[in-house]
Amino acid sequence: MQHRIFSMSYKAIPGLALGLGLASLGPPAAAQDDGADEYLDEVTVTARRREESLQDVPIAVSAFSGGQLEEIGAVDITALTNQAPNIQLEVSRATNTTLTAYIRGVGQQDPVAGWEGGVGIYLDDVYLARPQGTVFDVYDVERIEVLRGPQGTLYGRNTIGGAVRYVTKRLSAEPAFSIKAAVGSYDQRDLIVKGNMPFTDAFRVGATLASFRRDGWGDYLTTGEENADKSIFAGRVSVEWEPSDDVFVRLFGDFSEDDSTSRQGHRLLVGPAGEPVLGDVWDTRAGISEFPASTGGLNPETTQGGIGLQVEWDINDELQFKSITSSRSDKSESWIDFDNLATDYFDAPVVYDNEQFSQEFQFTYTGERLAGVFGLYYLDANAFDAFDVVIFSSLTAFTLGDYDTDAWAAFFDFSYALNDEWILSVGGRYTEDERTARVVRETFAGLGSPFFGGSGVSITVPTEGVPEFNGNRTDSEFTPRVSLSYAPSDQHNLYLAYSEGFKGGGFDPRGAYNIAEVRQGFAPESVESIELGAKSVWSGGRVTTNVAVFTMDYTDVQIPGSVLLDTDGDGEVDGFAGKVTNAGGAEVQGLEVEAVARLTDNFTATLALGLIDADYTEWLEATTDPVTGDPVFVDISDTREFQNTPETTMSLNLRYERPLAAGSLAINGGISYRDSTHQFEVPNPLTDQDSFTLYDLSAVWTSDDGKYELGLHGRNLGDEEYIAAAYDFPTVVNSVIGFYGPPRTVTLSGTVNFF
Repeated sequence: MQHRIFSMSYKAIPGLALGLGLASLGPPAAAQDDGADEYLDEVTVTARRREESLQDVPIAVSAFSGGQLEEIGAVDITALTNQAPNIQLEVSRATNTTLTAYIRGVGQQDPVAGWEGGVGIYLDDVYLARPQGTVFDVYDVERIEVLRGPQGTLYGRNTIGGAVRYVTKRLSAEPAFSIKAAVGSYDQRDLIVKGNMPFTDAFRVGATLASFRRDGWGDYLTTGEENADKSIFAGRVSVEWEPSDDVFVRLFGDFSEDDSTSRQGHRLLVGPAGEPVLGDVWDTRAGISEFPASTGGLNPETTQGGIGLQVEWDINDELQFKSITSSRSDKSESWIDFDNLATDYFDAPVVYDNEQFSQEFQFTYTGERLAGVFGLYYLDANAFDAFDVVIFSSLTAFTLGDYDTDAWAAFFDFSYALNDEWILSVGGRYTEDERTARVVRETFAGLGSPFFGGSGVSITVPTEGVPEFNGNRTDSEFTPRVSLSYAPSDQHNLYLAYSEGFKGGGFDPRGAYNIAEVRQGFAPESVESIELGAKSVWSGGRVTTNVAVFTMDYTDVQIPGSVLLDTDGDGEVDGFAGKVTNAGGAEVQGLEVEAVARLTDNFTATLALGLIDADYTEWLEATTDPVTGDPVFVDISDTREFQNTPETTMSLNLRYERPLAAGSLAINGGISYRDSTHQFEVPNPLTDQDSFTLYDLSAVWTSDDGKYELGLHGRNLGDEEYIAAAYDFPTVVNSVIGFYGPPRTVTLSGTVNFF
């Protein structure tokens, strides 16, 4: 029997496979090969930094080809939420392009400067340290891989909860040029132009430009602006050079500019002056843009981009060296109207400015029985943010955070074939993170701080390091991974894996540093995970099933939060700050089942089911003994819930294809269900989302020569209203705000491939 885990030759990922499906623990993509008896082609992924069949990888991993995503009408990366189990990818509250990502209960809700999420986002193997601008639109993508569970032995940066890899297409050896246009609901107007030109057999240049525009889903009733509109211009360029058969060099860059109006939410409670709850969840009474004193001419916009250099050198038939160098930056300016009212009761202009440089070296070895990767990684990142919080028009709490991260790591992961059936994999990672934080906090009487052009007068009373705090800490850890795989035949692969994950501690760049525990910073968090999986192919390749059972011990869970302050002790709220808590521990268990079945030659079904049980086991909160006045700690874990972690996620997707008019017509129907979801650790029936179901339907016709494509895509056809994010400040003018997922949309798209 061939050592399947090391096989390097696989069929290509089909461009138009299954409509919604390759899912984790990874069923292969469906395709129809003329004259072939087998239905399911093998899918090549690089989840372990080397090419392998998706079915052979002893990791819970999903792979979605670009063709699949386009066929179902996926707008951006958040569409994956409804395709694979136990993942949650949403647009963050009060933003248009900032990503909130959760996998198996691990993630980050608040895009705080310098705070790295539990889910690693990668663009062409470059780790993105900040979530701003990472709601990537789906274009020019080869595939997207989603890995669940700790992956530190394979990736440059910490991936304590999992990783999402957005992989763009390599350039073709043949000239190519195409145009794709789309129109749809809310005056949607999209245009994607891409081309590829080989100048010689060894030198190629390619570029893609894209414009995504539509009107808002609602209106600013106070200012007349549109709410939740879209105006994005983006592009990518790639230069590839092969100076010899053994060397490949790729210089790549990307950019995006989001000029959409700052997105506001929906008030869930009556306003202080009796303002009723609006009937349309996309309309808002927000009025922050009418207060120039508090916004200082702020221009709501998010720009991001970067350049990278990838070098691959095949030293010999068994050893390859790879270098990935990248420099990236992003900047966001936006308005957050916490009260969503015309008056400036609780408003915040905010600026985020981030820069990063990363370098990764990899050595990949592929031998007869041994294969694996060894790597070194370095990250130098700076995150800056500044914001005002205007309270009751008379006070402004100003915060400036400047946050440096200097990190390096060494990692390895090797697999050894003990015999034809058993494979042992062993990996490890050493991480060292240094964090340096400077935080300035001031309170001003009046509307707006001088930073944002306001005329407020400082009334700050320096206390315990306030108005300026400086902190530094270094955390280091070694985290191992080991797995044992058993393949009794080419159709079945069983594995048992143990892995650990680690994410360093730090300081809250919005922190209330007059509170002693905030000055101490927050501790690292860690995960110990055990996973048992089975990947199988049945009925001569017509059915693929993948099952994983996992349990995780989650320790010192980092919980970001916000507190309202009374800085002068007069009994009135006059400040706003961050406060990160380390919950002592949690236990997470779950089951993931995915299957692809070719029911007939033209009809395919894909199922993805995720079950998860996540509970805090220890969460100590400091309080005071009412009799002695001594500080005591109370375990409040029974009153806390995991956020963005529905107990059940399920999707069923059906794809039917038939010849039609010198081409083929593929019809995709999708049903996705998500159980009730808590937006915060403290349950709130107003913001917590009940279970709901979404319905999607797409029809795509492709000409036999592949030159023309016409698609009609309907998403959320039931027009379900569901809360995807929220703010919860009931003590400040009843500021409980919901941010809803996209409404029903219909899109007509057309593509012409000229050559």
